[in-house]
Amino acid sequence: MRESINRRSFVGMAGAAGLAARFSGQATGQNPPKIHYALVGCAHIHTPGFVRLLKARPDVGVKYVWDHEAARAVKWAGELESRAVENLAEIWNDREISGVVICAETNRHQELVLAAAKAGKHMFVEKPLGITGRDSRSMAEAIEKAKVKFTTGYFQRCSPVNLFLKEQVGKGNFGVITRVRGSNCHSGSLGGWFDQEYRWMANPKIAGVGAFGDLGTHLLDILMWLMGEVESVTADIKVVTGRYRDCDESGEALIKFRNGTTGTLAAGWVDVADPVSLLISGTEGHAAVINGQLFYKTSKIEGADGKKPWTDLPKGFPVPLDLFLDSVVGKPGLPLVPPSEAASRVVVMEAMYQSSQGKKWVKVV
Repeated sequence: MRESINRRSFVGMAGAAGLAARFSGQATGQNPPKIHYALVGCAHIHTPGFVRLLKARPDVGVKYVWDHEAARAVKWAGELESRAVENLAEIWNDREISGVVICAETNRHQELVLAAAKAGKHMFVEKPLGITGRDSRSMAEAIEKAKVKFTTGYFQRCSPVNLFLKEQVGKGNFGVITRVRGSNCHSGSLGGWFDQEYRWMANPKIAGVGAFGDLGTHLLDILMWLMGEVESVTADIKVVTGRYRDCDESGEALIKFRNGTTGTLAAGWVDVADPVSLLISGTEGHAAVINGQLFYKTSKIEGADGKKPWTDLPKGFPVPLDLFLDSVVGKPGLPLVPPSEAASRVVVMEAMYQSSQGKKWVKVV
């Protein structure tokens, strides 16, 4: 699973090992005061990595674990040396709980997010924010009204390559950008990765999407982060092997951005390779990310001839969960994903699915 492997590597690097280095230099030689959290839902495939990260931070205490499947809550509460609870009110009413990490199935997000916002809890919510654009916007509004810290799992914003490209787009070093392409694919259906514990992720009624939305949301986020809002979309999203019945396994979308750029987005679970993850082409510059390496050509920067990997990159950020935890302890200036942006990705992805079903262009509203 390319997306999961990359994320696990990133969590491992910025989590357990990185945190040990971050906290080892404290002058007092003592661990910082713990801030208390609850893990609300343990269904997501990234739960094991998040649990490792939470355990690695000396400033984090996980007081409660909840899941609608009691056995799952008990399992992860044991890992975190915390208490499994059946009544969510214990979490919402406990003033010691500063924030929650929501890793429940997507169709449970709205109820949990609205309750967390009402209780004034900071929240990390695994992507996507919601099942529909309408529900996601209602969640975003509630989060913003509550004035709590929030982010979601768009970890690709944290990579040095993407941070560099964001900077170059902002400086105009691509000239007029005519087209962008994003791709995020792996062989999950071919390998049966969702056959057992994570079967719900291949059920669009629970996950909201299939393969295209699951992986595509990451690169959609990057494309919109770089290019801005979307005007309209059309897509071809389909079942390939039928392993997960009517769950889509592959797709390609065409995007018209409001700034005039044309984009394409590919995502799926039936690819044996996915070497080119991002491409940006403009009148004065060109970038391609091939097997994780950036090849960049522009006359605006000396040495950027596109012939060899470009390595003069900014320092990356820790993974989003780390950034969330840092923000709760008061660290300023962190690149959290605003709730409105998390919601807008769901709105656009929903339009892509609608366009595929109707075989037409759909205007994003």
